[in-house]
Amino acid sequence: MGKAVKGAVLALVGAGLATLAVTSANGQADIAAASPGDVIIYRDSGFRGPAVAASAERPNLGLAWPVNSVRVKGGVWQLCSRAQYRGTCRVVVADTAMLGTPNRGMTVQSMRPLRDGGSFIGVEAHNQVLRGKYSEFHTEPDARGYRIPACPTGTPSSTCTARTADNYCRARGWNHATRSHGDMVGRRTFLADVVCENNKG
Repeated sequence: MGKAVKGAVLALVGAGLATLAVTSANGQADIAAASPGDVIIYRDSGFRGPAVAASAERPNLGLAWPVNSVRVKGGVWQLCSRAQYRGTCRVVVADTAMLGTPNRGMTVQSMRPLRDGGSFIGVEAHNQVLRGKYSEFHTEPDARGYRIPACPTGTPSSTCTARTADNYCRARGWNHATRSHGDMVGRRTFLADVVCENNKG
């Protein structure tokens, strides 16, 4: 069985972003983590280099460098390429040592914990997992025992559901999701029947 997906659907309370400005040899200001938060983003892959820690919404980070890795200490987080949670966004629920391809990370200018109506929604998952040599099947993908919304950033669609499933599979060490579905529970749609695979070749 692969490493369990970290992250949780839980309420986050107050503390803001803690950062510390340091000056490099060429006189340019850089940003480094001053204290750990519920999420930490890093300039380099493998959780190295300058970093920013946060435990609350950050609508405008003003970062001058791309993000290549992220640690999730709690919650379900959305990272967006533009300020005010616009542009290309990605949901992370677990530590990810490489967000993109080597030497090319993700532009992150805003990030926030995902909520619904001001509070986190917790729907218990009963995830059955079947792992083979080249793929892994999940009936109800979960983050610390809670189901994962099919489209945390808006109205569920097949494209958004597929993207969320890809993020889930990558967090578990697979390359991508080859199949995914949405399962309606009450008024929310959650990931269901996700197949994770690695590229063949």
